[in-house]
This record gives sequence, C-alpha cells and structure tokens, in this order.
Amino acid sequence: MLDAADTSSTRPYLIRAIYEWCTDNGLTPFIAVLVNDTVRVPNEYVKDGEIVLNISFDATSSLNMGNEYIEFKGRFGGVARDIFVPVDRVVAIYARENGQGMAFPMLASSSDAKEVVTSADSNPVGLTRVPEASPTNEPPVSPRPPAGGKPSLTRVK
Repeated sequence: MLDAADTSSTRPYLIRAIYEWCTDNGLTPFIAVLVNDTVRVPNEYVKDGEIVLNISFDATSSLNMGNEYIEFKGRFGGVARDIFVPVDRVVAIYARENGQGMAFPMLASSSDAKEVVTSADSNPVGLTRVPEASPTNEPPVSPRPPAGGKPSLTRVK
C-alpha cells in the first residue's frame, strides 16, 4: 500500500489542470514564482524575490510543463529569453482576467520553507484571487474586485 511519502507531488498536475482550464475558457494563465538560484528568469524583472510570468500560448514558445520543471521561451522587453522554473518554486497559477486559480504552499524541501502562501480561510491550497500581480512580460492589467466574500492571498513569513 502506498502512503503519501511514496507518491509524487500533486502540484505539477494541478498546475497543468489550471493551465488547461484557463486556455479552454479563453483566459490568460499566469504563474507566480519565488525566485532563488534554481530559477532561470531575467533577474531585472524579479521584484522582492518574486516574478509573475504569462505562460499563455501567445506569450511562450516551446512550453514544457513537466513534473519537475516548467520551461519555455518568452519575450521580455522584446528580447527572447529561456525560462526555467522548478515546479516547487511556483506559488500560484491563476487567470489574469478574473484572478481565479490556485495557490500552493512552499514545499518543506525548499530552502524557503518558512514562506507559505495561504488563503484567508487558512486553506493552503484553494481557489483564490491573487491580488495586484503585475506580470513582467505583459502590460499591467487592473484586477477586478473580488465577487463578495471570496478569500484573498496573504503571505505568511
């Protein structure tokens, strides 16, 4: 009998599911990433140790969302860059247009395990609205106000 320690993480599967949901509904999928030395992104676009990336079909080429990493080519300031993000560094995936998506806790194996993203109802993984995420490879878009009483993301340090 398998226990939780013997199974793979659900995070990459949930990221792919939310990505597919976004694209099926004509929405733009964004990922929020905690940057460390294992993440390969343009450092000039990293703010407070985080970066938000547009991973839509229109914004990427050669997108590969595997179980261990997300990799693609994206344009930043008109320059094509190779992007490499370990899946355990993704703290949220959501739709730009309505903020719906999923937030993830940092994994215990991560060097930043003390940082956890939780929703207001203390559920570490749930559909939430990501506030004021400013994508780096897309013009800023004003977030819509939450529709009555939905939880918002807060960072616990």
